[in-house]
Amino acid sequence: MPETSNLSGQHILLGISGGIAAYKTPILVRRLVEAGASVQVVMTANAHQFVTATSLQAVSGNPVRDDLWDAAAEAAMGHIELARWADQILIAPATASMIARLATGEASDLLSTLCLASPAPVSVAPAMNQQMYQHPAVQRNLASLEADGYRIIGPDSGDQACGDQGPGRMTEPEDLLSALAQHPLSGDDAGSLTGCTVMVTTGPTREAIDPVRYISNHSSGLQGLAIAESARRAGATVILIAGPGVPSAHWQIERRDVTTAQEMYEEVHNSLPAADIFIGVAAVADYRPANSEAQKIKRHRHADSDMKLALVENPDIIASVVQSGQVKVVVGFAAETNDTLNNAREKRARKGLDAIVVNDVSDRSIGFNSTNNAVTLIHEHGEVAFGTQPKTVIADQLIRELTPIFTAKTAQKL
Repeated sequence: MPETSNLSGQHILLGISGGIAAYKTPILVRRLVEAGASVQVVMTANAHQFVTATSLQAVSGNPVRDDLWDAAAEAAMGHIELARWADQILIAPATASMIARLATGEASDLLSTLCLASPAPVSVAPAMNQQMYQHPAVQRNLASLEADGYRIIGPDSGDQACGDQGPGRMTEPEDLLSALAQHPLSGDDAGSLTGCTVMVTTGPTREAIDPVRYISNHSSGLQGLAIAESARRAGATVILIAGPGVPSAHWQIERRDVTTAQEMYEEVHNSLPAADIFIGVAAVADYRPANSEAQKIKRHRHADSDMKLALVENPDIIASVVQSGQVKVVVGFAAETNDTLNNAREKRARKGLDAIVVNDVSDRSIGFNSTNNAVTLIHEHGEVAFGTQPKTVIADQLIRELTPIFTAKTAQKL
């Protein structure tokens, strides 16, 4: 269970709009109450199609509000009192319709009115079909909300109720709690990288054996994607070089898609002169087949003997970035399975990195193919451990820790 002690005593206003993910909200409310928060639920009219007010009242211990024209509540300007009561507002799920209303400043129902009337920070957890989520209008609306100070949590990527697969799943209740318990990028952090260009590599590479088979790994690219998004929110211009299978990025991020390690190497060096910070998150294959067959290898060709696959070494992208001397700060990632910290310390020193981020991928509950991670940041002046929490939260924390390193290195080179 992620650390959520910061929620104890907080007043959380949970807004629920009309999406299928609303069925998860009783669990979310129960987890918030278990963390010591007081919860008041506000539902839109369509939310009642997916979850009942009775169940939400039972787990929250408070009556559910859903009507701006509730005569009893509004006799004392109840919506203003509720807006003042909240320490945080979370809208989960946030449908495309709800996001559009918030982005245009509508106050057509109780929930949208509360978001305008409250001084509390508002977090939004998008949940919708992957095609809807990737539509330019939805992305523009999310960008508008971020510009207005809203915090966007998620969405996750994976199987959806409609049968599609991709980005748009609501962040899981436990991860929402962890995100609420953290402090998002705000104030000085929000513009801390303005004028800086950050290059991030993420995802796996695929090294072809033949037209059907390839060598790869379990990287989802989610941690690198989250870091790219966090750097963008901090004001940076972001170049994202993504391996296969990495979900869609924010429209303001300049994205280049690659497949092989060699392609990633070339894309990195083509754009390197523009970069100030390089963050190598990608799980690049160390080796590739010496010869990739033009046709599918048939089993009968090797029926009488074991098949042997000759491998050659791929270029070391991070080491080549350091050697180029073109980037002010170079940050590497290390996925280790044993002697985690010592291996990472040795790798940082050997490659001449300004910092390295290491995680233990032998723990299958974090890292590869998970929305959670637990990492340690190692740099010249110390080490900082970040416990298990959503990758989006870790990304914000890493950007916050790396910014002073960049500032110091920039000052040295003036």
